[in-house]
Amino acid sequence: MIEKSIFLAVKDHSVSGEDFELIQNSEYGFLETQPQPSSNKIPDYYKSDEYISHTDSKRNLFEKAYHFVRKISLNKKLKLINSVSSNSKNLLDVGCGTGDFLQTAKQNNWKVIGIEPNEKARQIANKKTDNSVFEIDQLLKFESQSFDIITLWHVLEHLPKLENHIAIFKKLLKPKGTLIIAVPNYKSYDAKHYKQFWAAFDVPRHLWHFNKTSISKLVGKKSMDVVKIKPMWFDAFYVSLLSEKYKTGKMKPIHGFWIGLVSNLKALITKEASSLIYIIKNN
Repeated sequence: MIEKSIFLAVKDHSVSGEDFELIQNSEYGFLETQPQPSSNKIPDYYKSDEYISHTDSKRNLFEKAYHFVRKISLNKKLKLINSVSSNSKNLLDVGCGTGDFLQTAKQNNWKVIGIEPNEKARQIANKKTDNSVFEIDQLLKFESQSFDIITLWHVLEHLPKLENHIAIFKKLLKPKGTLIIAVPNYKSYDAKHYKQFWAAFDVPRHLWHFNKTSISKLVGKKSMDVVKIKPMWFDAFYVSLLSEKYKTGKMKPIHGFWIGLVSNLKALITKEASSLIYIIKNN
């Protein structure tokens, strides 16, 4: 029997205001959101105009800053997949949102396919990718060993059946393929500073909360290896700004920026950035 203990009590700050608990999983080391919403109820927790990854809106300074940073991040993501790709370039992006990463990859000679469960976001993404984005059940319809690279940019924490999904991704990867997973890191300084107000807990949309050990154990059980870990420096600022709003009721950009900066400076030594990218090779 897997031992579990309460790590922290947290609240859904962005949609429902409901209370949840983070339970420590002793087998993998990640935290589990409890209670987890049923499959028919979870879409309700995404029904918010502020859920920015499902929209292209630029209504205020915060959203404009998000899109500015995203443009820079897209170029970094493209550089990353180019650096680990083989001669063929078949990309699957799971949880592709409004399709900007797929569009960037497509414009740079990648053959792209996306998965996006949100209908509104999927419609936007399909306009950018010549209808290359599908609902999540399409994952079970692809042929084995179809993709050189599979990416999940802040998506794994949303998937209800972790081990099943990792097994699917392994099956879809070519023998020398690469799985790239980006997730928040609850061992970061900003997570420890804001505690229950840390925006990247984002319960109950985030069902799981990872650290380095948990990702390595999770993919290791499917005969895959983490070969490199990279920080996502911008995330500390974005998450700290939002966390400050949850904690104080105000955005407080100067204080949020300062905590983000401190978190990144500490991560230069600890290697525990606010979000981490795991580059995983099929073994």
